[in-house]
Amino acid sequence: MSMFSSVKKLAVAALVFCSTAVFAADMAPDFTLKSSTGENIRLAEQRGQVVMLNFWASWCGPCREEMPLLDAMSKKYGKMGFVLYGINVDADTADAKNVLEKIKVTYPILFDPESKLSELYKVEGMPFTVVIDKKGQIRYIHKGYVAGDEKKYVKYIMELVSE
Repeated sequence: MSMFSSVKKLAVAALVFCSTAVFAADMAPDFTLKSSTGENIRLAEQRGQVVMLNFWASWCGPCREEMPLLDAMSKKYGKMGFVLYGINVDADTADAKNVLEKIKVTYPILFDPESKLSELYKVEGMPFTVVIDKKGQIRYIHKGYVAGDEKKYVKYIMELVSE
């Protein structure tokens, strides 16, 4: 085997490996999930709006901390073409519903109890936030939450709704 064919095989293997992750600039994988109100939400039906997916779990302290801030953002920017979906990843949706009784949010909560969407989006830790532009392209991925991150989210939202 020549050196060129070895390098070529390595490059192809690297491409295959890298293509399994979701990156900013990729088209957002479509999905349909049941919401807390019982309706099915399909991502493709949100084209024309800026969409934020915020993956969270009941056991995640930073997730619970940012939820009221996300709710305020949803209310403030919703009329500008922004929609926020909280994606709960708990295997038992009762755990999520217990949190939602204590932390009231107005944005839709979608349930991913089998982690299929989390796997599709290659979620790494909680919270995990994906911002999608009006054309359905992933523009920003944010891992974790510390106080002040909401300012970054607002910057992303304002930038994308004005495009």
